[in-house]
Amino acid sequence: MKSKIISVLVVFISLKAMSQEKEPGMKTLGKAIVDKFPTTRTLDIQYEQLGPSNYDSELFGNKFERGRVESHSRFKAAFNLPFYATKSKRFVLAASLRYKYESYQFGDIYNYGTNETYRRENADIHFWAGALTATYMASLFGKPVIYSATATIDGDEEKLQRLKGFASGVLVLKRTPSTTITAGVLVLLDPSSIVPMTPLLSINHKFKNSKWDMDFILPQRLLFRRELFENGRISLGTELNTESFYLNLNSANLKGVYELNQLELKSGITYEYSFTPKLIAFAKGGINNVVSARITERGERTNRYVYDQKEDAQGYVRVGVSYNLFNRK
Repeated sequence: MKSKIISVLVVFISLKAMSQEKEPGMKTLGKAIVDKFPTTRTLDIQYEQLGPSNYDSELFGNKFERGRVESHSRFKAAFNLPFYATKSKRFVLAASLRYKYESYQFGDIYNYGTNETYRRENADIHFWAGALTATYMASLFGKPVIYSATATIDGDEEKLQRLKGFASGVLVLKRTPSTTITAGVLVLLDPSSIVPMTPLLSINHKFKNSKWDMDFILPQRLLFRRELFENGRISLGTELNTESFYLNLNSANLKGVYELNQLELKSGITYEYSFTPKLIAFAKGGINNVVSARITERGERTNRYVYDQKEDAQGYVRVGVSYNLFNRK
């Protein structure tokens, strides 16, 4: 699931509207999901600093380089806005825009082919993506169901690169004051995807006589959370993130436009604070494990990679601030 903007904001808005209807099982659904810490915000800005790490790489299946990344930082800005909805809010259209800037500073690099050690210039990378999402709310077997389809286009600082799409259907299986369970499927309309579809499962459970709750989304995250003071929240757990960008290469072995796709497992602690119903800030930190880092030709499946890199675990710190236009006290 590379370079995708899933504008779940429209889902939350639709669920909120459904919570006002008198259909069985829907009355309190939206209220439970749209809280003071919504998952997607209208405007979100983040900065992340990752610690140094060593890496070892292969090119076309042969040993290529081993080296060190001394510093790696990311800046991200995202904008999400629903711009059309029916009177019942069952059908919603939303637009999203995301920008990312990554900066790498390298240490000594050893080349296995030439037996030479050298320094590589610092790398500055720009990536952006835009999306249009349509969401429809309905009922299936007497339970709420959410259908969503998204078309995305992305690129780098030079030009547009790729058009992608995906669609999903999510059914609310259970909804009680303490537990919400949903299940569904995501269909990927992207030739570079390893699999054409993937199952979706989420469980949110509030522990009895406790301030803690569990938030589980397959395959994305497992978090244990609780409110801390009146307007704060703390989270402990693990999240699976994907990072990608384009590379314009002109070397003896690689010429043309390529994609780097990286899968990261982040474990640690997060603290969020709601200054106002619309303004939220957060800080998080912990350990980042790079599960996979591969380069493919643009549009090729990730299992047909030309470059593969193994990287040591590293510490990370991320801070951010967001503004939610639709959140009200």
